[in-house]
Amino acid sequence: MKIMAHAWTLALTLLVGGLGSRTAQAQDGDHITLGVGVAAVPEFEGSKGYRVLPIPLLDVRAGQFFASLGDGIGVHIVDTPTLKLGGSVTYVRGYRRRDVPEGIDSLSDAAGARLFTSLRLGGAIATVGATRVIGGGTRGTIADARLSYPVQTAQRVTIIPTLATSWADDKHMRRYFGVTPSEAAASGLAAYRPSSGFKDVSAIVTANYRLAGGLNIAGSAGVTRLFDKAADSPFVERRWQPAGFVGIAYSF
Repeated sequence: MKIMAHAWTLALTLLVGGLGSRTAQAQDGDHITLGVGVAAVPEFEGSKGYRVLPIPLLDVRAGQFFASLGDGIGVHIVDTPTLKLGGSVTYVRGYRRRDVPEGIDSLSDAAGARLFTSLRLGGAIATVGATRVIGGGTRGTIADARLSYPVQTAQRVTIIPTLATSWADDKHMRRYFGVTPSEAAASGLAAYRPSSGFKDVSAIVTANYRLAGGLNIAGSAGVTRLFDKAADSPFVERRWQPAGFVGIAYSF
């Protein structure tokens, strides 16, 4: 499954990445991967509370068109074995009012217009991208970079370590982590107006096991660390956030 690039969704889709990796390696042409999984993830970036969520798994490729949980729905403008360049519409998650302290407004989900490029060098895959949030409550621009190195340790087993980081402009940082004067008065927290900067870094390890035919099962575990401009938000409760995922999918 390809990987999208936004805070909470970055961590989640890095976790589910293993189920699509076998498909991408085994058949770089047209394919469909469908499945289901369950993930344990923070309620919002910096939350000490967790949610256990059912996750539908989807990875479709038809010519230049693709649809996946990771990169959204879009097209590859350049598509070679070593270089991919594309654009898509993706999902950007906000947070519910019940998940943040009383007095902090909810942040509605949004869509994002994303551009990305991916380069394969030897066994490593490096990807950089940028997403402009359109609509919803988050707004702003988020950029991301990640490096993965899939390793086939046995005939049916692939291990995929991944390192990733993301940067956000001041509009996104203020919408997501900021506390306005009115929210400060309602919540009792200090007002906070962060500027742009690097937001987080994540380390993820995924194990993918290929069963009979096109059936795959994968499990992932990882941790995300918020950098100071995000972690200094008055309602952030935890700088380090682990997450986990397990799922099963069929590729054809």
